[in-house]
Amino acid sequence: MTNVTISDAIRYIGCDDHDLDLFESQYIVPNGISYNSYVIMDQKIAIMDTADERVTDQWFANLEESLEGREPDYLVVSHMEPDHASNIVRVCERYPGLQVVTTAAATRMISQFFDVDLSDRLQAVKEGDQLELGDHCLTFMMAPMVHWPEVMVEYESKEGVLFTADAFGKFGCLDVDEEWDCEARRYYVNICGKYGPQVQALMKKVRTQEVKTICPLHGPILKEDLDHYLDKYDIWSKYEVEDEGVAIVYGSIHGNTGKAAKKMAEIMEEKGQLVEIFDLSRDDMAEAVENSFRYDKLIVACPTYDAGLFPPMEDFLYHLKMKNFQKRKVAIIENGSWAPMAGKLMRAKLEECKDCQIMDQVITIRSAMKPADVDLMKKLAEDMLA
Repeated sequence: MTNVTISDAIRYIGCDDHDLDLFESQYIVPNGISYNSYVIMDQKIAIMDTADERVTDQWFANLEESLEGREPDYLVVSHMEPDHASNIVRVCERYPGLQVVTTAAATRMISQFFDVDLSDRLQAVKEGDQLELGDHCLTFMMAPMVHWPEVMVEYESKEGVLFTADAFGKFGCLDVDEEWDCEARRYYVNICGKYGPQVQALMKKVRTQEVKTICPLHGPILKEDLDHYLDKYDIWSKYEVEDEGVAIVYGSIHGNTGKAAKKMAEIMEEKGQLVEIFDLSRDDMAEAVENSFRYDKLIVACPTYDAGLFPPMEDFLYHLKMKNFQKRKVAIIENGSWAPMAGKLMRAKLEECKDCQIMDQVITIRSAMKPADVDLMKKLAEDMLA
């Protein structure tokens, strides 16, 4: 078990998974993922969520070690997604006296995921309800659509510990030393990004509590400089600009659109802009989406393909819209050898995004970039920075 210290009474029993290739079967996790779970030891004992089926044996070993021969009284289920809830039935079978504490919505989901009747062991809670364990007390706060409708978070008042379900989560195992912001941002934008208003509603509740420790279901336990993490979530969930700079995202069939995108990156860098550039055919789509939200400017470049958009760009723009992309300045570069359509089609998709300022000028590359195109790109850069 990864060595994580919360307190004498609140113990980490989660597991690292270095072997997972894709989180939710779509997001690459080069440093794996942690499935966090906790146990609160008091007069009564509460297990805080289970773990993914992939780590069942290790999770039970961690639980048994922390219980020190005692029997748990409660299993608190914050979130029914299988990477946290796969072992609900197994833990109920192992501990016949265990009561499952969760939201009313989750009690219905349990019967959908498991073909077993746990109705006599389910205790549904609502906003503000409390669970007394002895010296420790959990207060339940509903967090619907962060990022499923049945989610709740729990505040333990004695030690100021907030159990946040998937909020404040991060890609990467706990035994990996890496910066929080980058992989937490990629996690947030792609997992919770659609639900900014719902995250804001949760943030308002969180800020009414004296929080000393944040215990998410993925990623490190947060104890130091909590204002940093809270401020990041406030920015992300309001869709505000985090850094001044530009994400340049392109699709390129034979390389010519890619050359134009790279030249555009050079031009923006010469003007003092922080630039991140992504080749949609080769780079991580989720990272391209993440950085489109991070910066105040986005430039998309794409060739026409079968009278439509090059498919990786169409996929990217779909992801932007799905994750609620908004409040950014956007420029368009298209390429076409005989009937350029990409600019018009990209604009139509971007116009579906809220409060985006789309530059009037569309740069059209005819097959390969020429000096005149470079002059137009320089003018576009000036206009974007005006």
